[in-house]
Formats: sequence, structure tokens, C-alpha cells
Amino acid sequence: MWERLDAIERRYDDLTHEMASPETTLDYERLQALNKERSSLEDVAGLYRRHREVQAELAEARAMADDRSDRDLQALARDEVARLEQQLDELGAAIKRALLPKDSRDDKNVIVEIRAGTGGDEAGLFAADLFRMYSRYAESKSWKTDILSVSEGAIGGFKEVVFEVLGRGAYSRFKYESGVHRVQRVPETEAQGRIHTSTATVAVLPAVEDVDIHIDERDIREDKFHSGGAGGQNVNKVETAIRLTHIPTGLVVVCQDERSQLKNREKAMAVLRARLYELERSKQEQEQSTTRRSQVAHAARSEKGRTYNFPQDRLTDHRINLTVHNLPARLAGQLDDIIDALATDEQAREFQGD
Repeated sequence: MWERLDAIERRYDDLTHEMASPETTLDYERLQALNKERSSLEDVAGLYRRHREVQAELAEARAMADDRSDRDLQALARDEVARLEQQLDELGAAIKRALLPKDSRDDKNVIVEIRAGTGGDEAGLFAADLFRMYSRYAESKSWKTDILSVSEGAIGGFKEVVFEVLGRGAYSRFKYESGVHRVQRVPETEAQGRIHTSTATVAVLPAVEDVDIHIDERDIREDKFHSGGAGGQNVNKVETAIRLTHIPTGLVVVCQDERSQLKNREKAMAVLRARLYELERSKQEQEQSTTRRSQVAHAARSEKGRTYNFPQDRLTDHRINLTVHNLPARLAGQLDDIIDALATDEQAREFQGD
């Protein structure tokens, strides 16, 4: 790990130096690309440097703690050793987290689908409770919530509600909410006070966004030919028609409407860019559909992912055996400690995978 950190720090310094060069400052696209790469390394490089600083401070504190000539100073040094050792452990854990592969979808907006499961009308009411819980959580993050579609239940609540949360990092937090949510409580319609169990399923999807299509000229094969026509003056005597073939995808675009080769190429590129845009959108939508099917299928197989037990005022996430209390606060959107625990568990499993 330390060799990797050394390499990251060297690359970070190289990028900083290159960005400061006069040639780079005049090349806007190059400067943007370098800045993007440098930003991706900044957190790790900063943590690594701080880790070395604390190591040096710790070595000095340990030397002072071993010096018996001044008992008061020795006692202070031992306290400082304990503090720095803890800080070093925390920095080490932070570095490991920073080195984990980033989910490229984490910064995206998110689409959440809540569907009433078993339990009839009570399941629909619970689905509405979950929607309010997520809306309030989004509000606490200053994220905007937009309902995309809704199917209401007979006595209120939702058979299904689909909504989008708009905000940087929304997917990174909501992605842990997918699965089966189970509620145990006495329904308002229950005359004899019996506790009922109902469920709702939650699917969480990164929002499909507009795709900025960049076409590498090296990926294009260009052919020029004479444009067709009825003959005579309608036949262009020079090669103004353009055929563009996008080699990676096999897409072919032909444009021969204009008398100018340049204009035909511009039109062909516009068409190619539009087709690649639609191709990429279709790919993303297919990935989103696959994610949805996977989550729904997983939810159908799993009896419970999280339980909201009202008589005991507790919420239990069975995936990590976490139990917290104060259900009213949880349903009011206080979810950060639960989501943090799920994220920490995921990181721990990724460490083990390494």
C-alpha cells in the first residue's frame, strides 16, 4: 500500500507542476483534464502527507516519553503518544477508505421506487411513511424531491410511488435503502389491537442523465465520394459527399445534401453524435433496468432487510445486525447514523476482498 501511496504522491506533484507550466495554461482542454486527475488524487495525497507528519511527531513524543530526566514532561509526552497513536490509526483507516475504488454513480441524482408488499391497505400506508421519511431525509440534505409517478391506495397511502432526489451525492446515500422494509404495528383499522406485519419494497437507481458525447477522430473512418443525382448539372463533379464510419460501434453516417465537403462533414458529425448519444442512453437505461430487476428479485427472495417495530420503538437493519431506537425521529428523516453504519460495513467487506 505504501508504494502505491508514494506513486500517487509523485503523480500529484507532477500534475501540479505541469498545470503551472505556461504551455499548459494556454491549453484549456489539457488544463481541465489535468485538474480533474489532480482533484481525484488530492484527498489521498493529503492524507498520506499528514500520516507521515504524525509519524514524525509520534517518534519525537516517544523519545520524550522515554526521557526520565523530567517526570512532568515525561507524563505529558505519554499523553501525547496516546493521542498521536489514535490519530495515526484514524489516518490509516481514512487512507484505506480513500484508496477504495469509487462508485462512479455516487454523485448522481437518484430514482427511488417504493411498492406496497404484503399487508393490504396497511402496506400502502407504510409505503407512504417510507416516502415521507425519504423526503424529509432529502430535505435535511437540501436536496430536491420530485414525484415521477404515483398509484394511490384505497384508504390512502401508495400502491406505488416513484420519485427522484436531485442533489450531488444522493445516490451515495440512498443506495443502501434498497430491499424489503417490514413494519410491525397495530393498524388504525385494527379494532382488537392486534399487531400486524406488512412490507414494502424499495428499489434505488442512479438517474440517467444527458450524455456528453466526445468522439475521438481516431475512431472515425472517413470516405469521400461523388454525390448522386439525376445527371447533368445535378451531379457534383468533385467528391463532396461524406461517409463516416464510427469504428468502435460500426455506426455509418452518409451526408451528400450539401455542395460543400466541409458542410457535409459537419452534418454527418452532428448525426453521428446524436446516434451515439441515443446509443449511450439506451445502454444506461438497460443497465438501470437490470439494476431494478436485480433489486426487486433480491427483495422477493429476502424476508426482511429492515424492520420497524412500533411496540418496541426500534428499527433493526438485519443486513448488519444494527438496532436503533426512536422510530418517530427515524421516520422524520434521521437516517445518517444507519446509512453511515451500512457504508462502513461495505467498506470493511471491500477491505477483506482486497
